[in-house]
Amino acid sequence: MTAQPFNAFTMARSQFDKIAESLGLDQATKDLLRNPLREYHFSLPVRMDDGSFKVFQGYRVQHNDARGPAKGGIRFHPQETADTVRALAMWMTWKCAVAKLPLGGGKGGVICEPHNLSMTEQQNICRAYVRQIARNIGPVSDVPAPDVMTNGQHMLWMVDEYEQMNGGRFPGAITGKPVGMGGSQGRTEATGFGVVFALREALKELDIRPQDTVASVQGFGNVAQYAIELYQQIGGTVVAVSCWDQKAQQPYTFRKKSGIDIAELRGITDRFGGIDQQKAVGLGYECLPGEAWIEQDVDILMPCALENAITADTVLKIGKRVRIIAEGANGPTTPDADHVLQERKIFVIPDFLANAGGVTCSYLEQVQSNMNYFWEKDEVLGKLDVMMTSAFVSVSDMARRQKLYMRDAAYTIAIARVAQACKDRGWV
Repeated sequence: MTAQPFNAFTMARSQFDKIAESLGLDQATKDLLRNPLREYHFSLPVRMDDGSFKVFQGYRVQHNDARGPAKGGIRFHPQETADTVRALAMWMTWKCAVAKLPLGGGKGGVICEPHNLSMTEQQNICRAYVRQIARNIGPVSDVPAPDVMTNGQHMLWMVDEYEQMNGGRFPGAITGKPVGMGGSQGRTEATGFGVVFALREALKELDIRPQDTVASVQGFGNVAQYAIELYQQIGGTVVAVSCWDQKAQQPYTFRKKSGIDIAELRGITDRFGGIDQQKAVGLGYECLPGEAWIEQDVDILMPCALENAITADTVLKIGKRVRIIAEGANGPTTPDADHVLQERKIFVIPDFLANAGGVTCSYLEQVQSNMNYFWEKDEVLGKLDVMMTSAFVSVSDMARRQKLYMRDAAYTIAIARVAQACKDRGWV
């Protein structure tokens, strides 16, 4: 089996087309939902530390806002493309719908390499980005958030620029802000914890005790770290994690068969989730090739890095013991790999359900910011648990009733909700 050239937007559209056909959507609704409602491409002239100017390319795509303001992160990545942003915006539409949030889907990005930029240069990019898109985002239209290689500090610079341009305080314009500056308690943990809330429900359904399971994780950024933390709290053991090595410009997998120590690894990890190879080996970890995470003899795989991790080629490396895949990343599994997972009857918690904890907590932050009243962490995480559990149960029930693959059930629920919203508004 040979993998085809990967394009995230082509993949997102093929997933949509399959479900749209099964739902019997009319042609106008199909045409509306398989394309973004609007998108913006812009140049960002930025002053660098040496006094020169450099022009970066930026994007913001609003896929659909029938159910509410568009919602989605802004990522900084050297391989960012318009099609990747389009796909991620579409997936955000389905993610918000499956989580029952009154939001639509959007996404943004800048083609840049933050590892090679000073904090001043990154701030200049953030402010330039907002200056280009300020008329098209806001608390009631499109609410950005952090994504790959952006964080609360980037969001604070962005909301500050937005507020300066609009002459007021609008903390609900952007989420993922630092706590104390309009950010929500629990936001840092939310995506990773949400993955494990969904995983916990899947284990219950399969009658498997968490303490009897072993997992391997792709990635060691924010999502992966908190997923590992909560998974270990409920009794699971993680034996391998992978991460990107900036110096070597390639990924590695770090394995400790007795189980990794999350605090230990965090202590030797940079702010981008890169683990210090020399220090890890010194602590007793084996250093393996980057794709080795998928080959481990484990019960659970958690892809929590970038899209396109499980392909027609890599899916063949998954061990026979694997029972569950919890997709913490966006779009980690290609359609041709999905066929293999279905044949093997591996229980897949699809990305836009498994990682909906982030956008759910972003929604809770948006609500808090707009009413200028903030909840304690336990209350936020409690609401998150209830909402993630409810979303999982809805999808799982449909999958069981209609004998559907979990991904197909999640898409069916999400697309039907968005299509109905478009119809109710009289758009189609």
